[in-house]
Amino acid sequence: MTVAADSALRSLDDLEALRDRLRRQRDPVVKSVRVCVGTGCAAKGSRRLYELFREAASSPRTGVAVEAKCVGCHGFCERGPIVVVEPGNVLYQRVEEPDVAEIFRETVLAGRVVERLLYADPATGQKAQTEKQIPFYSAQERIVLAQNGVIDPTRIEDYVLAGGYAALGKALFSMTPEAVIAEIERSRLRGRGGGGFPTGRKWRSCREAKGTPKYVICNGDEGDPGAFMDRSIMEGNPHAILEGMMIGAYAIGASLGYIYVRNEYPLAVEHLKTAISRARQFGLLGKKILGSPFSFDVRINRGGGAFVCGESTALMASLEGKPGEPRAKYVHTAESGVWGKPTNLNNVETWATIPAIVNRGADWFASIGTQGSKGTKVFSLVGKVVNTGLVEVPMGMTLRRIIDEIGGGVKDGKTFKAVQTGGPSGGCIPAEHLDTCVDFDELTKLGSMMGSGGMIVMDEDTCMVDVAKYFLGFLKNESCGKCTPCREGLAQMLHVLERITSGEGAPGDIERLQELGELLSDTALCALGRTAANPVFSTLRYFREEYEEHIRNRRCPAKVCRGLFAYEIDPDACKGCGICAKNCPVSAISGERREPHVIDRDRCTRCGVCLQKCPFAAVMKV
Repeated sequence: MTVAADSALRSLDDLEALRDRLRRQRDPVVKSVRVCVGTGCAAKGSRRLYELFREAASSPRTGVAVEAKCVGCHGFCERGPIVVVEPGNVLYQRVEEPDVAEIFRETVLAGRVVERLLYADPATGQKAQTEKQIPFYSAQERIVLAQNGVIDPTRIEDYVLAGGYAALGKALFSMTPEAVIAEIERSRLRGRGGGGFPTGRKWRSCREAKGTPKYVICNGDEGDPGAFMDRSIMEGNPHAILEGMMIGAYAIGASLGYIYVRNEYPLAVEHLKTAISRARQFGLLGKKILGSPFSFDVRINRGGGAFVCGESTALMASLEGKPGEPRAKYVHTAESGVWGKPTNLNNVETWATIPAIVNRGADWFASIGTQGSKGTKVFSLVGKVVNTGLVEVPMGMTLRRIIDEIGGGVKDGKTFKAVQTGGPSGGCIPAEHLDTCVDFDELTKLGSMMGSGGMIVMDEDTCMVDVAKYFLGFLKNESCGKCTPCREGLAQMLHVLERITSGEGAPGDIERLQELGELLSDTALCALGRTAANPVFSTLRYFREEYEEHIRNRRCPAKVCRGLFAYEIDPDACKGCGICAKNCPVSAISGERREPHVIDRDRCTRCGVCLQKCPFAAVMKV
């Protein structure tokens, strides 16, 4: 059901009456098909699947009421596109266009399951019909992602029917601003954007700061490689973010908010715009919301894709139309933020958590997690793991459970080597620490960090020196260059790493990296520079022997760094087909037809073409 655009809600009773009306008018016999149109599934053609299901549902020959619905990311990105059919909550994975007619005929109309499209456990082959039967989902505890994959993010009616804006009503009519802040403080929620600062304390500082107007900002400038937590929340449940921002604005005394979102997130921007427009039409944004004295509105600001603008002061500078450069931290943004006014900034996940805390209470939230890290955390689990995707787990779950139980372990039977957490400024954690509980403090002890929630799994074929070089290169390119330690220090550290990985490392390079990293950590202006050396520090701490092997023996143990390994043909596997010799650009391979071939190492440039072209896997790295 869609409510008329002029149906403004003028009181809390109006909101509850709307929810009741939507509940009564929801036909219990209507069947539904939920198609994930999040960016991951959309890249695999899910939007076309949605159109096909919608066409089938609207056909007069169907004979039953069927609703085709587009929803946000389910999280199981490795198995997309995902389609869920109700009743029964039957989950189909890797759905393609030819499958639509069969799903509609067999499951939607006849109630029969299409077995071949169900998830099958790789180890046992056992099929699973619902999310709860799939290990990827069963080990999770979803609070922020609870409605992702369930509600249509473009329909405010779906969010209201699921209990949306009840927390706002509770805050406006049953709690004072002080009581809201006290509840968030008691929940012990820490910011999910990377710093882990207590959210309630930040809100209180902003409320007590002198000066008006005050602002709230949602940081959606997600720039970590491999991270897509905030994007998926913005795409899949934008109203949760808006509701959280409204509650925060009420608590600190703000009347205007900004959502700063990356321009590379067009679907997130589209869904946020729709959500803001519909919230205004329903009287949930604007003057005297729900008939209360509270007025609030939200604007969207698109960032240009600079990683440094994820830092609070750089983001605010960009919001003001200035270069995205950070400032010194001796003046807090709670006192002097955007346009010099008191400003409260939290990231997407933090804001989306607020409605659940207000609805269910601080004690409920604080009962989840560890002593110093409460609630759940959303991670993007990517890299050399079987089940890549978006996961939400209670704080305190071990890395091993996340990677093995939810992620399905390392791909292709390879050996686990490390997991990198915390984004490009995080650290690499080796196998001996897999039983570490994931929370803010424990990860920091290991030389890594929680960060915004990126989690990249690496296997035996990963060179840790190359990993450090990659992240240093990323940070060097993203540094604003305002302060000398970051501008020059990153360039010097990267230069040393490039020499090491090209076989030109020298004695003392490890000590030089350590010295430069410590200087950078102590003197850089902002968090980007102060944490930039973490990838080097952590890989030196746990994989120092790899650095030494590169420098002393001019050898890359993982056989990644070009020039530090050689190619060789296995005579037992070689069939003498000659494909490698024909494709070698420097004619370094010779041999008679149907006889094992050999590679002239002096002539070989180690380009890898022979490895790529050999149909019998006879070419090896040695």
